[in-house]
Amino acid sequence: MTPLIQPHRCGATAPRVFSSPAAWCLAIAIAIAAVLASALPSHARADELSPVGQEIAAYLDFAEYGGGTISAEQIPAASYAEAVFIDTRDAVQYAKAHIPNAINIEWRRVLEEAAQIPKNKMVVVYCNTGSLSAQAGFALRVAGWDNVRILQGGYDEWLQKGGMNANANANAKAAADR
Repeated sequence: MTPLIQPHRCGATAPRVFSSPAAWCLAIAIAIAAVLASALPSHARADELSPVGQEIAAYLDFAEYGGGTISAEQIPAASYAEAVFIDTRDAVQYAKAHIPNAINIEWRRVLEEAAQIPKNKMVVVYCNTGSLSAQAGFALRVAGWDNVRILQGGYDEWLQKGGMNANANANAKAAADR
């Protein structure tokens, strides 16, 4: 029998019932929020939360479902020169392969290195599959970077879809299907 908890290649474990590591991370974040909310008195108001809790609550009030993600097919080749891509994996993985011109800021350090991250152009964060970059993207968005997008499926899916040609590939396929 296959165990319910499967190891992820990064060493973390995620229940098999989740479609991706990013979905697992989102479920954990929701569970943490639920635990924190249950620790509050039933009459607690947003202004009684800690400053961090208030920021998260404000962000969640206005966050759009899926609004912080972008797929490889949505990025035209010309956009790679205009946007800032941040590889949130460790330096060893970045050195092996990365999206051209991407900068490397490990996911845990995005707020410490925030001075390198512009607020006036699109910023795309990615890791291997999207789970670590989802955490980095969430931290940046809560901290005020509303221009941050998380590359859906991460570097692995970006490669599978054709890398910088993913948009052109998707458009060609759509034209052929007509």
